[in-house]
Amino acid sequence: MLPDHAETRAFAGGKMLAAKDDGVGLITFNQPEKRNAMSMEMWTGLGEILDEFSEDSGVSVVILTGAGNKAFVSGADISQFEKNRNSADSQAEYDRATGVGRDKFHAFKKPIIARIRGFCMGGGLAIAMATDLRIASLDSQFGIPAARLSIAYAPDSVRRLIDLVGPAHARMILYTAKRIDGTEAERIGLINKVTTEEALNDVVLDVARTIADNAPLSVAASKLTIDEMLKDESQRDMQAIKKISETCFNSTDYKEGRTAFMEKRPPRFIGA
Repeated sequence: MLPDHAETRAFAGGKMLAAKDDGVGLITFNQPEKRNAMSMEMWTGLGEILDEFSEDSGVSVVILTGAGNKAFVSGADISQFEKNRNSADSQAEYDRATGVGRDKFHAFKKPIIARIRGFCMGGGLAIAMATDLRIASLDSQFGIPAARLSIAYAPDSVRRLIDLVGPAHARMILYTAKRIDGTEAERIGLINKVTTEEALNDVVLDVARTIADNAPLSVAASKLTIDEMLKDESQRDMQAIKKISETCFNSTDYKEGRTAFMEKRPPRFIGA
């Protein structure tokens, strides 16, 4: 979905792809033969890509997408369940092995947009819910099949689900394990926007480039503040919020923003 001149690099044996262009980083879950089901190796690859994008000042916002048109991420790779998730002990080891990539994903400080088409199920929906924004096509399908597998959905993912849709819709999604489409997902707040399959790329890129054109420090401050305010009051890092606010007001970009406004021209932010 980025221009052809954007170089694509492979991670996790080619099951994770990374590219960047004009302030936007693109990460592709690339296992279309399994509807982009998330394997242990893919979690490692995701973490490696995020490490690079985190240090790259040329990347202001990241898009996550799935290869092909059938799925964003259909869930965890069930073919690995028998070996790696067949008991509570093996599940704990699986969590440890994938934990590094998960931690890097959840701690990533730049905005992440989920571009969703097709299946976005179980662990795939958990990934989407942990992004900052979710934009999906009309033909997308969302659901959490945990109740059909006799497994417990992760507590942090349940919390994100409740934060997005409220407890009533969360109960319906979890108890019934039924799928909902993009229109219903938008109605209940699970996604930010639904659009046609044909317009999906343009809509996502427009949002991403709009974010990339804004002041990076201000966007980072908003992301940090939202994340902290969603925590229990006793766990909020108010000092971090104060510090990043001071950084914004003392920045060169703040002066540039004021000057550009007075001169009636687009600002040229440098992230400092």
